[in-house]
Amino acid sequence: MSELIRRRTLLTAVAAGTAVAATGTAASAQACQAAVKKPTTVAYIEVNDHSMLSAGKYTLANDGRPVIDIAVIFAANINYDTATQKAYLFFNPQVTNVLNNVATQVRPLQQKGIKVLLSILGNHQGAGFANFPNQAAAADFAQQLADAVTRYGLDGIDFDDEYVEYGNNGTGQPNDYSFVYLVQALRQKLPNKIISLYDIGPASTKLEYGGVNLANVFDYAWQPYYGSYSANPAFAKSKYSPAAVSYTATSQSTAADFARRTVADGYGVFLTYNLTEANTATYMSAFTQKLYGKKTVYTP
Repeated sequence: MSELIRRRTLLTAVAAGTAVAATGTAASAQACQAAVKKPTTVAYIEVNDHSMLSAGKYTLANDGRPVIDIAVIFAANINYDTATQKAYLFFNPQVTNVLNNVATQVRPLQQKGIKVLLSILGNHQGAGFANFPNQAAAADFAQQLADAVTRYGLDGIDFDDEYVEYGNNGTGQPNDYSFVYLVQALRQKLPNKIISLYDIGPASTKLEYGGVNLANVFDYAWQPYYGSYSANPAFAKSKYSPAAVSYTATSQSTAADFARRTVADGYGVFLTYNLTEANTATYMSAFTQKLYGKKTVYTP
């Protein structure tokens, strides 16, 4: 990949949830969501280093709607317990901090109409989305994901099949059925939530099994190589981002060109990565003018 700065120092942690926002703020979010804009702009935020709240500081000029439609908490992990030989959901201290403080780090975004997803990433332990040994094991991990979404009042799950190192700790190699079983089970448990795919790794090549095509199950998917533009015809244009832009590693002119191409080619998603606390309104304006015909306004 062109950017490999997504590395983790991981420690065990336990998280606690908070209540959903009051009726007034929920009504405000519903009003904002009623005026849905297209394409959908996505921002991954490295919570090891940056605040989720940055996603809520940008609006379209003379419009008021957020620039960021989906903010992704990057990232929780799929870990492996060698004693039980099972995969389990793991939160490092920074992710735990976000989840323990959803009232101040997530709800303010949701109240503005921004959806907040939890990204799940490999952790060098051999446990991945593509090597569950059977359907029951996949369903068990799907339940852990669903429980996290429900407990913390999140809007869905994002799958990122990187840094797994399949085979470590005696784990199996990718198989044809594992990822389909996992996503199917999660969809059944979260019928009205977002499930997205960071289109990389062995899991991304295992989308069809038993007559099921996960390209029809995911709400969104995006190509993973920042600074590049590449389509995947397996997905409907309305749910895919061929553009991948890093705020810290992709030039402003390239971001603007990718936005122009996104609209011209009829795609429904625009992916951005590594949003920081810096005022990025000028950079964003370069692509929002192409996506929406409007500049970006920053409100600290």
